[in-house]
Amino acid sequence: MFKNYLKIAWRNLLKNKTFSLINIAGLASGLACFILITLYIIDELSYDRFHEKADRIYRVHSDIRFGGTDMSLAVTSDPMGATLKKDYPQVEQFTRIYASEGSKLFKKENVYITEDRVVFADSTLFDVFTLPAIAGNTKTALHEPNTVVINESTAKKYFGSVEAAMGKTMECNDERNRLYKVTAVIKDIPKNSHFNYDLFLSMDNVEYGFGNFMSHNFHTYIVLQPGADYKAFDKNFVQLIEKYLLPQARQFMKIESMSDFEKTGNKLAYSIMPITDIHLHSDRIVELGVNGSIQYVYIFGAVALFILLIACINFMNLSTARSASRAKEVGIRKVLGTEKKYLIRQFLAESTLTSFIALLLAILGAWLALNWFNNLAGKEFHITDLLQPGFLLFLLALPVAVGLVAGSYPAFFLSSFKPISVLKGKLNTGFSKSNLRSSLVVFQFFTTILLITGTIVIYKQLRYIQTTKIGFNKDQVLIIDNPSMGRSTAESFKAEVAKLSSVKSASFAGFLPVSNSSRNDNTWSTEAVMTEKNGFNMQNWRIDYDYIPTLGMEVIKGRNFSQQYGGDSTALIINETTAALIGPGDPIGKKLYTSDGQNSTVYTVIGVVKNFNYESLRKNVGPLCFRLGNNRWATAFRVETKDMKNLLAQVETTFKKMAPGMPFTYNFLDESFDRMYRDEQRIGKVAFSFSFLAILIACLGLFGLATYMAEQRTKEIGVRKVLGASVSSIVQMLSKDFVKLVLLACVFAIPLAWWAMSQWLQNFAYRVNIGWWVFAAAAGIALIITILTVSSQAVKAALTNPVKSLRTE
Repeated sequence: MFKNYLKIAWRNLLKNKTFSLINIAGLASGLACFILITLYIIDELSYDRFHEKADRIYRVHSDIRFGGTDMSLAVTSDPMGATLKKDYPQVEQFTRIYASEGSKLFKKENVYITEDRVVFADSTLFDVFTLPAIAGNTKTALHEPNTVVINESTAKKYFGSVEAAMGKTMECNDERNRLYKVTAVIKDIPKNSHFNYDLFLSMDNVEYGFGNFMSHNFHTYIVLQPGADYKAFDKNFVQLIEKYLLPQARQFMKIESMSDFEKTGNKLAYSIMPITDIHLHSDRIVELGVNGSIQYVYIFGAVALFILLIACINFMNLSTARSASRAKEVGIRKVLGTEKKYLIRQFLAESTLTSFIALLLAILGAWLALNWFNNLAGKEFHITDLLQPGFLLFLLALPVAVGLVAGSYPAFFLSSFKPISVLKGKLNTGFSKSNLRSSLVVFQFFTTILLITGTIVIYKQLRYIQTTKIGFNKDQVLIIDNPSMGRSTAESFKAEVAKLSSVKSASFAGFLPVSNSSRNDNTWSTEAVMTEKNGFNMQNWRIDYDYIPTLGMEVIKGRNFSQQYGGDSTALIINETTAALIGPGDPIGKKLYTSDGQNSTVYTVIGVVKNFNYESLRKNVGPLCFRLGNNRWATAFRVETKDMKNLLAQVETTFKKMAPGMPFTYNFLDESFDRMYRDEQRIGKVAFSFSFLAILIACLGLFGLATYMAEQRTKEIGVRKVLGASVSSIVQMLSKDFVKLVLLACVFAIPLAWWAMSQWLQNFAYRVNIGWWVFAAAAGIALIITILTVSSQAVKAALTNPVKSLRTE
């Protein structure tokens, strides 16, 4: 019986080639989109779940508000982990990662290689995380100083093989030129991890003042005992703050109790987050990598589902619209005794067969589009990911589900025809006769208008980010990385390149106004004795005399640092936010105080720089000050040339001459700035691409509906033409029903689109306004597409010779 269903279904597909082609093309496009986005969602949801203790691993977070400045940190103090394990039996183990020292240079033969993915870690790292060893014993690998654990790729890069790496030393070109002994080699960390490092150095090599609860620089992870309630565990931090942190805070500020501290609007709180939530739910300062966003998972998922639904709706609409051509078949089969359930099975078999054919084309399309999608989504999927056993079962189940969803209504609709009415020709199949079909068309364009609106708003916001005044000039600024370069060498390199005619100014630039640059938060006060009322947190950047002009910043009061003033070593340049924070009146000459717990230092404000966005436009500009200091790990050059290639060659030649064996790496400040908005750029491309796809699939459905509508009204059109109707009036008659449905879709889509995009824009402290024209443009685009698609068939029908259509009358 099933074989017979398939035979009939196949014959019907061949018999109605246009109808079949439209359905298969629409379903294949929708399925290909759905498959690719499902891969993305599965990958995003899989982060950090490969660890054996993933359900019990948590990261400790810090939330600080002091003097009106908020900091949500992914790091905490260095003694936090050990203290939690000592004081609370719920904590089974802890480990720390210290990633504050950036990239390092390691020597391979006579050449140094820059390693960006290197951190310090406790020896307990491998008790917490599942990082399997290929060679060596990870239980003891980092117990001693000057030891390193590397991954398999690093072992092969430096030593040729894993076996050759064991016991060898790696020379690090830091200030002490340390030699690190390779004590273990681990497998490469899976890409679906919130941190991914190649080298783990012993924590014993960190030169840091341990035991300080007030300084937050360590990523701290704990493993809770089985069955422990992590939400209840957060309550322990109140006791910990009172016991350990408050006594240390009293060393450099006057504070009676935490309750008094909080009454003034300040805050100090700690919490823990499940490791499996970090990638999609954490966007804190000093993350160990670029995290994703659950918001974008929802957006991607909704887009995939909507596009698949649009394709299914096309199938339902076209199947019911051409019901007249199947009506006599149903009537005759019912007269001959075929039961309704067998007719339903037959039509479901047809829709499922169509879905399976569409699936084969969708898999081919997904494979061909894989590289494009990888670039779009920032992933590295391969064809093998489509062929994993679990995913294959999903792919096999998909056409069955789609076939049932898309074919259910046509099956029940067509099988419900009464044979007497059908055979007497009393069946009504016109476009306006089906409320459900009209509703489905409304839903199609409701979704399309949402996608078009989203695309326009995202484009506007990205354009605003790229063109708005951010307080500094990011264009034509060349950044040269020079980690571990000695002071005299770095200064000579800077001076030599500054002599080039294309270079207008030069500055050491370890601190840059882009994400992932160095940051240094300090506690300051407006009086010598710090209290919860006069203290505040502030970014503290060490710069040289040429930094402000090189970065194109503007001093609006006072002056820049100058070698003519010997007292500038204790001078500050503050931004406008800080000037407003320290009180009314002229800020020039005011004193600001800071302390390390033992010594207090007073600084004098000599200048105010115009506010600039030193973080992304998602955040407001916070307090910041400049101090004279050394930050030679990068050098910035403001350049002015049309031959950038030649300039880079000159700079590289100078660099290699002065630092032989050192790697030459560079970037441009505007490119680093744009990378801060990679997620928004990605979502913009996704919105545009899938809006286009949704429009294309919807147009296929409209084209099919218009074709059948024109066929059903062939004789009516002929009569109207004989009676003198013009082509334009006939086109208008055939198009008006569709135009009404699109206008109705606008009524429902525009309010939801406004709400959704307003929510998305809340992620930005600086954002565009959504003008009325955005919705008018989305509605206009949808109307134009509808009119063009329907008119193509309406004009064809209107131009047909009426003699042909009336010949049989």
